[in-house]
Amino acid sequence: MSRVLNPFVVSLTAILLLSYKSTSTVPDALKWSGVMAAVSVLPVFLMVLNQTRNGKLDGILNATRRQRSGIYLLSIACAAVGYVILFWWQAPALLQVAFIGGFSSAVVFAVINLRWKISLHTGFVSALTVVLVMLYGWVATAAAALVLLTAWSRIELRHHSIKEVTAGALLGGLIVITVFKVSGLY
Repeated sequence: MSRVLNPFVVSLTAILLLSYKSTSTVPDALKWSGVMAAVSVLPVFLMVLNQTRNGKLDGILNATRRQRSGIYLLSIACAAVGYVILFWWQAPALLQVAFIGGFSSAVVFAVINLRWKISLHTGFVSALTVVLVMLYGWVATAAAALVLLTAWSRIELRHHSIKEVTAGALLGGLIVITVFKVSGLY
């Protein structure tokens, strides 16, 4: 579950779903998905891959708390730059707000990471679950099972404690709800 529902895959899934829902044509959805992935997911993935290969990270999906600082800083920068690009190119409002959510999440999780290793995996899956419910209605609450499975896998692998996965899941969902409520889109 940790490998399948990792932050990179979950981010790409959210990007595709948000792009599809916010545009009128598949080519437009693919265009915005490509832009969003190129400015947010790809740079962070390449950094993590490079640092893992150079022995600076314990693994692509498992870094110690101290090893995450640079990843968080790059994520914050990518979300900020991504938002500016989406705003400048007049992307659909849903996509712009998604980047504000990504920026907000990266900042909150980075600050927490200074003292504690909160679970990004459960945070991302929880955020995706909230997005699914916003886009597709209450039938999408079934995705909450993925949050539980992700939390279980992170605990089973001994990458996180119950408190860390619970906090990640709660904050991931709460940040998305807050950002979308404040924006008026939910």
